[in-house]
Amino acid sequence: MNVYDIPIALITQQYLETLDLMKSLNLSIAGEFLVMAATLIHIKSKTLLPPSETEEEEEGDPREELVARLLEYQKFKDAAERFEERENLWREIFRREPSLSPELLPEEVPLVDLSLYSLLDALKGVLARIPDKRVLQVTIDELTVKDRMQFVIDQMEPVESSLFDDLFKEVKTRHAVVVTFLALLELIRLGLLRVVQGDACGPLRLFKTKNLSGEA
Repeated sequence: MNVYDIPIALITQQYLETLDLMKSLNLSIAGEFLVMAATLIHIKSKTLLPPSETEEEEEGDPREELVARLLEYQKFKDAAERFEERENLWREIFRREPSLSPELLPEEVPLVDLSLYSLLDALKGVLARIPDKRVLQVTIDELTVKDRMQFVIDQMEPVESSLFDDLFKEVKTRHAVVVTFLALLELIRLGLLRVVQGDACGPLRLFKTKNLSGEA
């Protein structure tokens, strides 16, 4: 997408949906995310309302500030990629001894390269397939992250890996999806599971680590 051709309404909607999802999961939201949300809403309002002649002369296209920010971000991103290329070159020259951690499968990307947004996108895909039904409060109270952690462990013990989506096949409510997702995050944090992805648009796959295999 050309950075100068920005569909403000669509970007604003997607950005706010992500913020709402992060809030529902009780994930911390940095201040700059909220500032950007406010900026997008402000720009969207200016593009929807007919500007007065004075405002049009003084401010021009309200998207110019966002374009400037995106271009600045692109500069830092390009610089980071150049540093990463240089680091990879030095790694090829000065090879380290193999670590004790398990090797990744060919063309897989470790979790650190996926980012939370990749996991949130996968979660949004699961939630989109489940209707937003109201359930009894007693059912909500009985479903805990600890229970879902044990459920995931039970599912992973007999296999080496599982697709992210497969763990949600039997889940019937959106609340259960969210609790299961939080359980996955906790298992990843504890080093019992790792997440890999073949390519940027490929499915997420969960692998159990030696820590979990040792408990089995």
